Amino acid sequence: MFYHGINWEYVLQEYPILSPRRGVSRKRVDQLKDRQHLLERFGLEPIHLLEESDDFPVQRCVRECLAFGDTVFAFAELPQPMWQLSRHEVGVEVLDLRCCSRVYTLRREDEVLGWFPNVVFVEP
Repeated sequence: MFYHGINWEYVLQEYPILSPRRGVSRKRVDQLKDRQHLLERFGLEPIHLLEESDDFPVQRCVRECLAFGDTVFAFAELPQPMWQLSRHEVGVEVLDLRCCSRVYTLRREDEVLGWFPNVVFVEP
């Protein structure tokens, strides 16, 4: 499984497709520097996800993703191409939230639950 942490407010703004290019104008200086580094290295700014493994279990993935937002989306599969960013981190160009299999969040807004009819919502 692959996990992506995000603040709920951005889910509401960006649903259903996450793309780093959409939010460039809202980035801080340090985020713009990181973006530039990624552009130089990969030719694009990928969306970061943690990859679950035997030495990096689901609980750790969710906990670490919660440092980046109050909601974590879990995916069984990711679109290609996919880049290995670090030992436990991968990147993709865009992420379709409708393809998630699980959502870890405390936010249970009825309208939004309807966006994910076949998805399991879990309290982190």
